Amino acid sequence: MDFFSALSNPENAFLRQSLLVGLFSSIAFGIIGTYVVSRRISYLAGAVSHSVLGGIGAVLWLKTIFQIEWLDPLYGALPAALVSAFIVGHFGHRSGKQREETMIGATWAIGMALGIIFVDMTPGYFDITSYLFGDILLVSIRDLQLIIALDLIIILFVGRFYHTLMAICFDEEFARLRGLKVDLFYQLLLGLTAVSVVLLIRVVGIVMVIAMLTLPAATAALYTRTLSGMMLLATFFSAVSIVGGIGISYSANLSSGPMIIVCAGVIYFFLAAIRKNE
Repeated sequence: MDFFSALSNPENAFLRQSLLVGLFSSIAFGIIGTYVVSRRISYLAGAVSHSVLGGIGAVLWLKTIFQIEWLDPLYGALPAALVSAFIVGHFGHRSGKQREETMIGATWAIGMALGIIFVDMTPGYFDITSYLFGDILLVSIRDLQLIIALDLIIILFVGRFYHTLMAICFDEEFARLRGLKVDLFYQLLLGLTAVSVVLLIRVVGIVMVIAMLTLPAATAALYTRTLSGMMLLATFFSAVSIVGGIGISYSANLSSGPMIIVCAGVIYFFLAAIRKNE
């Protein structure tokens, strides 16, 4: 109740802005998360999200050493995510399951290690906690605009290629026999996942963004078997988790990112237990 009372306070514009970012983020979490779960690429998405730290660390180092004030960590995070998605998707996917898992693990570890090394090399002190665990209460109008743009791109892409993506997710061999460009669309899907990861790390952070790409979608999968149904339910569960997480973190003075993940996890395990006993 403290949270909802605070929302109506004119002085708490940042709180209403954070809530809007969370609600719009739930669209990306719901749609992209559905493909991540259906295509079973959660570990790959995890590697992409963790490799982002390498790009962030490199930009912080460049910005400090060369006094380039306009450099934003986003300019390093996005290329790092896209490159890691291409490496794992292009080379790993063609090399067999075992080689793909090895490449995912290597990309995951090297990205995190490079990020920490660059931060160590950067003069001064930098708190990277907000990048690792997120802080939705610190988002800006620019973050909101970027996430809305991401939602529009995702909706347009999925609307245009819905049946193609469904075929690739559920029966790749059949899709190849039908003459669909499986590798191209798989790479496009990974690229869209990479962009989503970069723009959504402000909500729950690098470490936990993979949880929001899997938990709501996995919860939705308990109650529907259609791709569109999963997207809608996953978006709903994402929104509930984000609103609940922000509300509890604000009232209890706790970190917002971890609390959002806790809410998503509680919803998943609670509904999974109910489903199992039906």
